[in-house]
Amino acid sequence: MPRTLVTGAAGFLGSHLCERLLAEGHEVIAMDNLLTGNIDNIAHLYDREQFKYIKHNVTEYIFYPGPLDYIFHFASPASPIDYLEHPIPTLKVGALGTHNALGLAHAKKAKFLLASTSEVYGDPLVHPQREDYWGNVNPIGPRGVYDEAKRFAEAITMAYHRSHGLRTHIVRIFNTYGPRMRLRDGRVVPAFIGQALRGEDLTVFGDGKQTRSFCYVSDLIDGIYRLSQSDYHEPVNIGDPTELTVLQFAEEILRLTGSKSKIVHKPLPVDDPKQRRPDISLAKRVLGWEPRVPLSEGLGKTIEYFKTKVGGS
Repeated sequence: MPRTLVTGAAGFLGSHLCERLLAEGHEVIAMDNLLTGNIDNIAHLYDREQFKYIKHNVTEYIFYPGPLDYIFHFASPASPIDYLEHPIPTLKVGALGTHNALGLAHAKKAKFLLASTSEVYGDPLVHPQREDYWGNVNPIGPRGVYDEAKRFAEAITMAYHRSHGLRTHIVRIFNTYGPRMRLRDGRVVPAFIGQALRGEDLTVFGDGKQTRSFCYVSDLIDGIYRLSQSDYHEPVNIGDPTELTVLQFAEEILRLTGSKSKIVHKPLPVDDPKQRRPDISLAKRVLGWEPRVPLSEGLGKTIEYFKTKVGGS
């Protein structure tokens, strides 16, 4: 039975990853300091003999007494609201937290997987984004604390791979949605669904012509798990290449919820990407992976989850 440490385990993605690892026969040590994570996301796993939760901030030294086979480093604020509210912890978890997690992996001779992000591409000048594109990032803008934390995390991960022979993986995660997202985390999926279910106007920033692509969480976790079982060490995009404008997405939410809400426009935030769509050719070739859950199906499940959070029926 592989023993696996997951940092950021009480977050949206971390909790789904813990479930998948348990299903694959792993013993899971879940680590989170709950800065943005929610203990309720993993509470249903407490009675599993193969599951253990440790409250710890990974920017501080990580001690674990027994052997480890895998470390999945998912600890980080991940939404604009979070990293704008916690800029220094975001930088610290990308730098110190990644360094500590890599040091532990090196000491335990464990495989290491870094949860990186499409934000390393910034406001891209290349479309769709391939892994060999270096990005267009404003390092001193308000979003730079997240973008540069992840870019540094990728750099130090590759340094450990090259210098210490550590078996590493880097997944660049594109927009993902599904149950356990926080209703008010500032991202477009929970924002639009929450507004629609409450009968509020849907807030579209700018003219709404900026594009996004949305991957359902089970598809994303499948891609991540496949990557962890591979021998591929360079970054890999995991996301859904189906591209929608934000305005089209808002209209889809209104259709699926049956809401009578209106769409209103507000000024575009600083450095908001105009286009975001993954090129997943590498994931298809190396991992045999591509998304399978249609947007309407995934949104239906997500809307049902959020109905329990806003008191809708």
